[in-house]
Amino acid sequence: MFDRDRWQEIFHVLSANKLRTTLTAFGVFWGIFMMIIMVGSGNGLKNGVTRDMGGVAMNSSFMWTQSTSMPYKGLPKGRSFYFKNEDIEAIKRQIPEVEAVAPRNSLGGWQGSNNVIRGLRTGAFSIFGDEPAFFRVKPIVLIEGRLLNENDLAEKRKICVIGQRVKEMLFDDGEEVIGESIQVNGVYFMVVGVLRSKQKGENGDEENQSVFIPFSTFQKAFNYGDIVGWFAFLAKEDQDVVEVEAKVKQFLMARHKIHPEDRRAIGSWNMATEFRKISGLFTGIKWLSFVVGFFTLLAGAIGVSNIMLVIVKERTKEIGIRRALGATPMNVFSQILSESAFLTLIAGIAGILAGVWSLEGISSIIDSTGDGGSFTKPGVDLKLTLASLGILIIIGLGAGMIPARKAVSVKPITALRDE
Repeated sequence: MFDRDRWQEIFHVLSANKLRTTLTAFGVFWGIFMMIIMVGSGNGLKNGVTRDMGGVAMNSSFMWTQSTSMPYKGLPKGRSFYFKNEDIEAIKRQIPEVEAVAPRNSLGGWQGSNNVIRGLRTGAFSIFGDEPAFFRVKPIVLIEGRLLNENDLAEKRKICVIGQRVKEMLFDDGEEVIGESIQVNGVYFMVVGVLRSKQKGENGDEENQSVFIPFSTFQKAFNYGDIVGWFAFLAKEDQDVVEVEAKVKQFLMARHKIHPEDRRAIGSWNMATEFRKISGLFTGIKWLSFVVGFFTLLAGAIGVSNIMLVIVKERTKEIGIRRALGATPMNVFSQILSESAFLTLIAGIAGILAGVWSLEGISSIIDSTGDGGSFTKPGVDLKLTLASLGILIIIGLGAGMIPARKAVSVKPITALRDE
């Protein structure tokens, strides 16, 4: 393996025709380079999407009402209905798989915005009525003050927590925020906290541009009665949130006299299902990258095999002389295999290094500009790198197998007569 003469011969053979060797090696280089780039880019996209979804509890589900699509018990199709406060309490009592329930209301409906006034400054922000449990579903970073608590709900306090963007638009830099009041639809609320969303993208922007009011205060201040716009719940850690969601939905359908087969009446969304879809998508992207990279590498290996056949043919007389001087078939076989594996391995390592450096460069540019969107930290892990090296060794040996067998089959007498 570490025979100096053998390695000198390998370098001599491969350097005899530098252009041919370089072009042959480029096929292997490009195959492994593209595989690293594709897998790393897939990881970058996965990291970006996961980051954008970050902060939302994996065992969470959201549920809201829609119009019915089937008549039931004398009630017509197309009927509208609302969740009520008692629905939330019933879920807490009757479904033990649920760890916490967080009802929510918003002024103007989903993604509605309202004028918020402070002195001469005005901004259009989302106004939510929440319970403390909602911040367990979509965790945030508390910047100043405190969050909503149970006493705020029980006493229907006119207080609020504001998003970071709300503070920036309604207050001057360095100005005291806690204890100041803002006006929402003619109702004054005292600011007790400032928060920032852990999510990125549109969802994070919405939280940062929102005002959070105690749920009970919201219902009273804005005449919502006992209406619940929608709610989120957390399934217990040992429960499948998809199964719990189905159980909660059937429970509410029975309470509101909705046909058991009506799939439209209650809308829902859970993090686990979405994450599984995304994970499946990125698994598909990863395997596609492997397949494309493998066949590109295979094409490179065929090129290596062909060039080694040419080299064997050019060295027919040399091989005959070596056989005549006592070289065994295994000596000749291992020499050709070594040359093929060495060429493949060197080209492949160069491709891996170029791919990793390219991904690191892209990652540095994204970090410095902060303009990657849903694409961040592209890269490949050590296991993939080691697996790629293993594949390269196998491909290199495979590429040299046919030329090596061809070399072994050369008869010394015939080779010595070769012109």
